[in-house]
Amino acid sequence: MGPVDVYLEVGKVRTLAGAVAWPGWCRSGRDEAAALQALLAYGARYARMLGAAGIAFRAPDDGSAFAVVEQLAGNVTTDFGAPAIAPTADAQPVGDAELAHFEHLLRACWGALDATVEAAAGKTLQKGPRGGGRDLDAIAQHVQESEVSYLARLAWKLPKDATGASAGEQRERSRQAVLDALGAATRGEVPARGPRGGAIWTPRYFVRRVAWHVLDHTWEIEDRIL
Repeated sequence: MGPVDVYLEVGKVRTLAGAVAWPGWCRSGRDEAAALQALLAYGARYARMLGAAGIAFRAPDDGSAFAVVEQLAGNVTTDFGAPAIAPTADAQPVGDAELAHFEHLLRACWGALDATVEAAAGKTLQKGPRGGGRDLDAIAQHVQESEVSYLARLAWKLPKDATGASAGEQRERSRQAVLDALGAATRGEVPARGPRGGAIWTPRYFVRRVAWHVLDHTWEIEDRIL
């Protein structure tokens, strides 16, 4: 594996480091060095997730593989520990082959989350120092609800649920809506601005945010299982 292009999102108290070509592989730290170290540390976990879905990827052995190609000014969301600013590369259009790759990658992320939730069923999740932290069902519900909210960033809406739809059916419906919205966005079928004047995400950034959020909570569950 050659050099890994990385962008930095620098806030006042936290910095995020994200792999430009690998949506979802994004970690934060107190500063640039800590963020890059965290990105390196999670490389093997990212590789396992992709490998389980048959996507070829090899995590770098050390930080010398990273090439910082862009530094962005972060905001309060950055300082919270979540990505908020799109790298310049995300403005590039997405072709058919890349769209298929992104769809495959998102399914891989969802598959990792589902497998982790299943493995954690019936187990206790460690609480924070003040007893905080969502339980397993709440984490899964939060991820789904966030994906539904992300649809608005592509001026898309979730189709109305059928009466009596199970939680699993609702989850699959929201995931399919994510894929449908992504496909429409890559074909130029979404407006430049939202219905209320809100900013529309590019297809690449949409994938980046969805993948990051799914994996962030997947790894949270793994780390909190007692």
